Amino acid sequence: MAYDRYVAICHPLHYTLMMNKKICSSLIAASWIASALSVIPIDVSISQLSFCNFNKINHFFCDVNVLIKLSCSDVYSLEILILIEGIFVAVLPFMLILVSYTCIIKSILKIRSTESRSKAFSTCSSHLIVVILFYGTVCSMYMRPPSLYSPGLDKIFSLLYTVLIPMLNPIIYSLRNQEVKNALRKVRFGKQ
Repeated sequence: MAYDRYVAICHPLHYTLMMNKKICSSLIAASWIASALSVIPIDVSISQLSFCNFNKINHFFCDVNVLIKLSCSDVYSLEILILIEGIFVAVLPFMLILVSYTCIIKSILKIRSTESRSKAFSTCSSHLIVVILFYGTVCSMYMRPPSLYSPGLDKIFSLLYTVLIPMLNPIIYSLRNQEVKNALRKVRFGKQ
């Protein structure tokens, strides 16, 4: 999405050339393949762990952090593997999104017309909201110090980034649609 927004705003005349079916299919395939392959090393490492006395998982699903806390094995190498993978799976895409939005903001600020500038910001706002919500909850979940560990808080954050944010995606993206805005106004204020 960040690349799509970047091309739409920074290279609008080349949009159809730079965002053709082949490129879109390649981007989708690359993200699916990369995400499927990225979990294999961690899953293999987790399957080698031994678990001691208490084996009840206090979570909605088998999250890596929860399994590490239950294990009585040495998990240092697994934690290093998770850190390295986190750089490629989370930090690198986030940095690419930041770079694309930096270029987008530079291009938008060069636009002289206030209406055009507003329209360009509006094009990016929905994606930016989703990115901030997702990365905010993921960072709150996985990048806080161990002293602030709370199983209840972990459940809430994991529920946010696995259920609520994906549910909000279609709603957030559809708010740009004028027909949806008109329908919401009719529901809120009655017939107009």
